[in-house]
Amino acid sequence: MYNLLKGKKGIIFGALDSNSIAWKVAERAHEEGAEFVLTNAPIAMRMGTINELAEKTGSQIIPADATSMEDIENLVEKSTEILGGKIDFVLHSIGMSVNVRKGKHYTDPKYDFTTKGWDVSAVSFHKVMNVLYNKNAMNEWGSIVALTYMAAQRVFPDYNDMADNKAYLESIARSFGYFFGRDHKVRVNTISQSPTATTAGQGVKGFDGFIKYAEEMSPLGNATALECADYTISLFSDLTKKVTLQNLFHDGGFSNMGVSTKIMDHFTE
Repeated sequence: MYNLLKGKKGIIFGALDSNSIAWKVAERAHEEGAEFVLTNAPIAMRMGTINELAEKTGSQIIPADATSMEDIENLVEKSTEILGGKIDFVLHSIGMSVNVRKGKHYTDPKYDFTTKGWDVSAVSFHKVMNVLYNKNAMNEWGSIVALTYMAAQRVFPDYNDMADNKAYLESIARSFGYFFGRDHKVRVNTISQSPTATTAGQGVKGFDGFIKYAEEMSPLGNATALECADYTISLFSDLTKKVTLQNLFHDGGFSNMGVSTKIMDHFTE
């Protein structure tokens, strides 16, 4: 590999199993010379296989509920102790909609579910940056990345209230990113990834049909979880020191398409 992250230290949220983008980011960060702490909510850890990833990458795991300021403060304090210094990169790869899980339609949600999903998927990003910023826990030219999706800008009917959560997540990245850049020279970006066959992604209604549609719409095809990990590594590296406040589409060109010849072929056969 290229040693792009040699000597860098980080925190990676959200690695559930080998299908997760966060899992692939951890593997690639390890290959590029980084040290990092893995974290996920206790319930997610029971569902996944994060211990295998920790062993493979020589990492420690610190359970944390990303909606709890107390847990995040403990995570950051312990991470800097374990890693022996300030943090260079953070990946926020967390998202959940209780309304989707419970089969509640967007037009008739349970608002307690909406609030929980909003807290986990978006407000948690603000909380994480709050602790990192106020504890001055990031090195200068550090990089914080959150994963998002284009439903923040366009209508995808079955994406439900996750679309709202992602729109808010992207706004937080810009707003907090301004202060983090101005005061600590830390960059904050979001990556808007293709539909990806992760455990979470497959929970969206009609996912298989949509992933095929996106593949046929995109001139380069859908980006895989591993390809997203490669892109994330570039944003953690020193090669992108002046990239901040951006929502970066990593989707094979889907986001700029109106229609493709493959899609048109279905209507002209």
